[in-house]
Amino acid sequence: MQTYRIAAIPADGIGPEVIAAGLQALEALERRGGGFRLDVTQFDWGSDYYRKHSVMMPADGTEQLKGFDAIFFGAVGAPDVPDHVTLWGLRLPICQGFDQYANVRPTKLLPGIVSPLAGVKPGDLDWVIVRENSEGEYSGHGGRAHRGLPEEVATEVAIFTRVGVTRIMRYAFRLAQSRPRKLLTVVTKSNAQRFGLVMWDEIAAEVSVEFPDVTWDKMLVDAMTVRMTLKPQSLDTIVATNLHADILSDLAGALAGSLGVAPTANIDPERRFPSMFEPIHGSAFDITGKGIANPVATFWTAAQMLEHLGQPQAARRLMHAVETVTGGGVMTPDVGGTATTKEVTDAVCEAIRGSNIVP
Repeated sequence: MQTYRIAAIPADGIGPEVIAAGLQALEALERRGGGFRLDVTQFDWGSDYYRKHSVMMPADGTEQLKGFDAIFFGAVGAPDVPDHVTLWGLRLPICQGFDQYANVRPTKLLPGIVSPLAGVKPGDLDWVIVRENSEGEYSGHGGRAHRGLPEEVATEVAIFTRVGVTRIMRYAFRLAQSRPRKLLTVVTKSNAQRFGLVMWDEIAAEVSVEFPDVTWDKMLVDAMTVRMTLKPQSLDTIVATNLHADILSDLAGALAGSLGVAPTANIDPERRFPSMFEPIHGSAFDITGKGIANPVATFWTAAQMLEHLGQPQAARRLMHAVETVTGGGVMTPDVGGTATTKEVTDAVCEAIRGSNIVP
């Protein structure tokens, strides 16, 4: 039986609640006879750790994580700690330190969940957004001078390298090639950002030659928001810069019913380091501790982790259970239901135990 070492970092807000739910579902899969087991180590890093130690994680945090097969991450952020401190203190050092350059965010309308888009039903909205996750607008280069004075200046430098753009384009084209429609949309803003994103467009055209069976087109990011809302059926696989995909994937989650159903995988495709899996929704301070956080995004994220670890059958079983439960109307308030986190989690675990179907 294959054993995988998992580093669980629940962190902040609803993170501990949904990670606990995800681990419960994973345990149900193990017991169902998945042919694998997970050896989970919990890390108490996050904003509580920051309040005690003035850092979000120890200086050797990434070194501690290197020996794990995957990282299962909750959410980061707290009302009393500046957002740039929490993000740059925990999540980004892991993503950048482990060169998790492919951020993969699938979106589809699950059974039982209603999209805010009129007339859209399951099957009409089925996308994967690939976000460049190592450079671009979140490179962390820049600075501030003359703080507090009238002449204060701040710079934020977006960095696009040929290596970075080429590898994310190749990843996105390969992913599009693996999906039935073989369709890729490259998102850009090269009409205004005439250096980095003109290069982005040029490299997309160069890489496309390697994938003659993939149909691709190009959209400016502002026009892309219109296309996502008015013509969702026209999209399949999408690739965009760090900032643009960050924004578009939140829109995608909302169009699919809620950020509470939106998963994320931060992938090192070369498998030199552990990849990290996290739901999109963030800390959700407004519902923390109320027991109504939607665990579906975490279940879907766990399915992505299982696929990455080489357990596709277990991943399919988990998603089949999730779709059975949402289709049966057992849902949290963010998607129109009345169930608690525990009730949804228990229903998914029961569906895992009771189903012999693996799509």
